[in-house]
Amino acid sequence: MLSVRFLSLRSASSLTSRSLCIAAAANHGRAPDMAEGNPLLHVSNVRNRLREIVGASTNWSDHQQAMAERVSLSSKLAKSQSELPAKRMKDSFLEVHLPLGSEPELREKYLTYHNTVRFGRILEDLDSLAVLISYSHTYNSALKRSPLSIVTALVDKIDMRQHVIYPDCDIKFTGQVTWVGRSSIEAKMHMSQYRDGAYSPVLDATFVMVARDPANKRAAFVNPLKPEGPEEEKLLQEGEANKSRRVELSTASLLKVAPADEERRIIHDLFLNTLDTNTVSFRSRILPPKSVWMEDAKLKGLEICHPQQRNIFNRIFGGFLMRKAYELGWANACSFGGCRPSLVAVDDILFQKPVEIGSLLMLSSQVCYTQGKYIQVRVHSEVFDPLTQQHNTTNIFHYTFASDRDVPSIVPRTYGESMLYLDGKRHFNQTVES
Repeated sequence: MLSVRFLSLRSASSLTSRSLCIAAAANHGRAPDMAEGNPLLHVSNVRNRLREIVGASTNWSDHQQAMAERVSLSSKLAKSQSELPAKRMKDSFLEVHLPLGSEPELREKYLTYHNTVRFGRILEDLDSLAVLISYSHTYNSALKRSPLSIVTALVDKIDMRQHVIYPDCDIKFTGQVTWVGRSSIEAKMHMSQYRDGAYSPVLDATFVMVARDPANKRAAFVNPLKPEGPEEEKLLQEGEANKSRRVELSTASLLKVAPADEERRIIHDLFLNTLDTNTVSFRSRILPPKSVWMEDAKLKGLEICHPQQRNIFNRIFGGFLMRKAYELGWANACSFGGCRPSLVAVDDILFQKPVEIGSLLMLSSQVCYTQGKYIQVRVHSEVFDPLTQQHNTTNIFHYTFASDRDVPSIVPRTYGESMLYLDGKRHFNQTVES
């Protein structure tokens, strides 16, 4: 049974976006807490804060030298987690403003051709914010620079609470650490937008970050977390449950174990539904009505990874990878559904390997499951070495989109495609039907 909030998805035209975005009429979406002179953290300053914490430079050659010098900070790492003081959740709390309504010149960076907000840019901001939140948790006032290299390991989930982001209304991000392991950190973030005189929730995001040594080669300890009060205890328990769920999903991966009995039945029924009844052959396949072969629902892209796309550790910025993968996945869903789709959820983005500067990044988007108006898209990211001809997977992205009409059924032809279908169905069930 689909949840009520997902059944309420509707795409809005740019005209509707502009007319609904008149917050308190006189200020056109400008929130009072973003008034000129307010000292709150601006979204453009998040990356600058990170550079200060790490000791990075905006200049490419200086940046390379700074990263080489960070190796000497290894002596400042804790030998055990017990050496580090426990931190409170509010120690890492951050509020960051994206003043789309207050700063028209900033708005240009976030606008699409249709006068909507580029969600890929929002993903970039969320990724930077998650890193800064994690550094806020591990902050040591006695050190001038942090010896930790904190990177994104996983985007656990992003739930959309409303599906229109207005292009000329101020946006506010808030977030804090809600769970820690020995070297991992869960950061929860919320995005809201100022409209009709108040902030309305837009999305909730959960990122998992990992702390490593200055050379980014081995795990490093992070401060333990001390909850205060029943609400924070609940957040900590949710973090533990999230970790258990991720372990369970990894154990049940179709790359490790066979499909469940019900899943095998689904695949066999799909296969039988494509057999030609006029022949007695397993090889004679016919596409059912209102269906598309999975192999015909792909879209691919290539990126050359330049230094301008680097993060503070001289690897390609994770937010950039998420933006490119999202835009390719959105384009694929748009082409498949025949209309501009709405994002429902981002689920289980796994960062398996860092992407080095100078890499050839190959992105492959695949519609892997459909149901009614919903389109489940998987984007596979790999680095290609033209000299050795080797391909190495770096990231897997999962997106759930909704069309404004019923879409064709996707039909796998091979066993490998059948596994993609089942994996897509699992992600769909987690994000939409849960």
